[in-house]
Amino acid sequence: MMKRWEFNMEFAKRYVGEKMLQELLSYLSKDPVTHIERLLGLGKLLARGEEHKRSIAELEKAIASNPAVRQLAEGVLKETHPNVLHRLLYNWFVNSALLGIPRQRQLSETLGFNVPHTILVDPTSACNLRCEGCWAGAYAQHDELSFERLDRLCAEAKELGIYWIVMSGGEPFMYPRLFDLATKHSDMAFMLYTNGTRIDDRVADQIVEAGNLSPVFSLEGWEESTDRRRGPGVFEKVTVAMDRLRERGAVFGVSLTATRENVEEITSDVFVDFLAEKGARYGWIFHYIPVGRNPNPDLMLTPEQRDYMAAHVPAIRKNKPIILADFWNDGELTQGCIAGGRRYFHVAASGAVQPCAFVHFSTHNIKDHSLEEILRSPMFAAFQKRQPFCGDHLRPCPIIDVPSALRDIVAESEAKPNHHSAGDVLTGAVAEMLNRRAEAAAEVRSRQTIRTVC
Repeated sequence: MMKRWEFNMEFAKRYVGEKMLQELLSYLSKDPVTHIERLLGLGKLLARGEEHKRSIAELEKAIASNPAVRQLAEGVLKETHPNVLHRLLYNWFVNSALLGIPRQRQLSETLGFNVPHTILVDPTSACNLRCEGCWAGAYAQHDELSFERLDRLCAEAKELGIYWIVMSGGEPFMYPRLFDLATKHSDMAFMLYTNGTRIDDRVADQIVEAGNLSPVFSLEGWEESTDRRRGPGVFEKVTVAMDRLRERGAVFGVSLTATRENVEEITSDVFVDFLAEKGARYGWIFHYIPVGRNPNPDLMLTPEQRDYMAAHVPAIRKNKPIILADFWNDGELTQGCIAGGRRYFHVAASGAVQPCAFVHFSTHNIKDHSLEEILRSPMFAAFQKRQPFCGDHLRPCPIIDVPSALRDIVAESEAKPNHHSAGDVLTGAVAEMLNRRAEAAAEVRSRQTIRTVC
């Protein structure tokens, strides 16, 4: 796929970039605050695209003018273990972003299919918890991808410029060869959604030793909210695991599921301050979607609550030393839905390839197809030709905002459901509820903005 001279050029850029970063990190470890500007200068030097140079310049300005952003940047540089700082910074900042994204765009043009930025993969469906409403809870509980296939997926991804792998499950820390995979692909960044209960002292040490793993702890809010969904004692185990990682200098984040019942709790100043004090550097907020184990449409956010989050989460990003991303209200930043191979796709532990973690339909399986064949799949093509699904990017999702689009995609691509209840979002009571919620959200938005047609 890659010509020899192109490979040599890529290798040279990565080699020079890593040597420069190693030298810079030696300065940062001694005086991180003074040398932030040098790190950003290196980023601008390595950046190929003008948009990357602009983004780095904007970050430079934010660090200089915003105390919360500067506190976050200084905290990462001062408190992160040198091995973690080097590996994650180089793998994500240089390999994945500065060099990887231009490579992805180049290949997208030459190969005739879109190359995404990351891949979400479930190495195993095994889990030691049974959380109420788990989006993956309806999958079989004994699926596991072989190390050989995951190894090949990582190798195929890097050929296309993809250096960022996200893992979920199941519980990824139950996958027996997780650290073998991270060590073999030490030039990639791995982010792992975890329930946190498996991170004892030994695992915490392994995370720092590997350097390229960043756990993301799932919470529903304070102890009562989290334990009600996840089981007694889980909140305490998660906070203890956070303490272990913070003390060792690991970089970790949080995953928060926003429901009608907890949306104000998880976005409150006191809770966000608690997460930052525990050492979380970033977080993802997912709006509850009624799929998986015992789906409950009544837990979905109301249109008014979605509007509240659309206004409140950017304020958190501006004023707190933690980066929070809001699915789906950050649709304006991403220009709509990012799934279906546009920016990412999902691989279940069975090998079934899905456009999204919440869309449990597929046409291909990685046990039978290469990554290139998957990216050319009819389901991804059907997805991408309809993106964005709505002109209003605050309603980007084909499940909760434009459910008719998902029905058309499944029918056109002849995709098959991956478990017995996957089709509930297409027909029946859940589907009717989604239709009503989508209409209600459109009505609320139409009163606030010029009406857009989806």
